[in-house]
Amino acid sequence: MATAKMNVAELEAFLHAEFPQAFRDGDIAIESADGETSLLRQRYSERMLRPGGTVSGPTLMALADFAMYVVLLSRIGPVGLAVTANLNINFLRPGRPGQDVLAAARLLKLGKRLAVGEVTLLSGTSPDPIAHVTSTYSIPNA
Repeated sequence: MATAKMNVAELEAFLHAEFPQAFRDGDIAIESADGETSLLRQRYSERMLRPGGTVSGPTLMALADFAMYVVLLSRIGPVGLAVTANLNINFLRPGRPGQDVLAAARLLKLGKRLAVGEVTLLSGTSPDPIAHVTSTYSIPNA
């Protein structure tokens, strides 16, 4: 198991200072991060919905991207300029209104300049994923 360089409290402090817009509405919580995985929860809000009453794609993409950023920072420490280089999402089933969305991220490979991971998005307590994401992050030189 990898050693985490930042715990949840340290991640939240860093992100509130460096990336406050991610927490502006108080609807996203980091539930865990251990250097290999992270779990984020986005509390349900009607702003998440698209016409037809399902959770919107932009909501899911943003949460998945943030979950990947959190797991990466938990592993490498406070590197604010690590950025998304690629994000691919497969929408599997609709996210239901009234349900929080969970993002379970894990690092698949960490190199010197790139990190690759995946995120599974879940709706409420259902074990069936609503989306699957693969993502690559670019890590700046030290």
